[in-house]
Amino acid sequence: MTGLLGVPVVIDNRPGAGTMLAAMEVAKSAPDGHTLLYTPASTMAQLPHTLSAVKYDPFKDFTPVAIGALGPLVLVVHKSVPGNSVRDVIAYAKANPGKLNYVSQGVGTSAHIYGEIFAKQAGIDIVHVPYKGANDVAKDFISGRVQLQFASSSAAVALAKSGEVRMMAVVAPKRSSLFPELPTMAEQGVGNMDIDSWIGFFGPAGMAPQTVAKLNDALSQALKTAKVRDDFRSGGVEAQTSTPEQFGAIVRDSYNQWGRVLAQIGFKKE
Repeated sequence: MTGLLGVPVVIDNRPGAGTMLAAMEVAKSAPDGHTLLYTPASTMAQLPHTLSAVKYDPFKDFTPVAIGALGPLVLVVHKSVPGNSVRDVIAYAKANPGKLNYVSQGVGTSAHIYGEIFAKQAGIDIVHVPYKGANDVAKDFISGRVQLQFASSSAAVALAKSGEVRMMAVVAPKRSSLFPELPTMAEQGVGNMDIDSWIGFFGPAGMAPQTVAKLNDALSQALKTAKVRDDFRSGGVEAQTSTPEQFGAIVRDSYNQWGRVLAQIGFKKE
């Protein structure tokens, strides 16, 4: 994008509060196209349903610019848990109620909610252990202090490289070309876990249409280059492109899907 736009594009990582800090920073920025948010679906589609602390409106406070990537969540399991399938994990959990811990980066995040859905759909007793940071999650997971996680595809790849963790299944409507050997959770008998996980670009509300179009064009060109696509795949996601309108529809659909799933499991906003 730097070469295409003729200006430097600077990455400013703003971790914290399950992506809410970064989202709020962009929401209050000037709508001049100079500040964008690159964030997972949970920021816009899930957290507004699960956390009272969310003070932004995903539709009123942001302008969809373009989707960037698809990368399913992956159920990863520490090697101390016996079995080679999700059904094996369920059988072990039923035989050992309360013994398995599943980890997340906070209450109301994707990893937490999918753990809740998994437990309810499979009829198992597993313990939620929320953490504040990704580094602590990885350290304790690799050591075996916690045994289950619904990790982003990029995090799952990194964890699996340690040799201490196995990837078991993808959370998606269909198998991913990133991990064609991994079944979906539905294939393993666990329903309500078929929502696509995307990462996308947003600007603040009120961006001029011509600014959105210019940024979308630059993003689309960058995402179609071989190097970017290869880099994305090596990080566990697939580069995607869309028009702003198409991306807006994707966001709305994901938001509605999360609302239905959370209502079905009786999840109450924290």
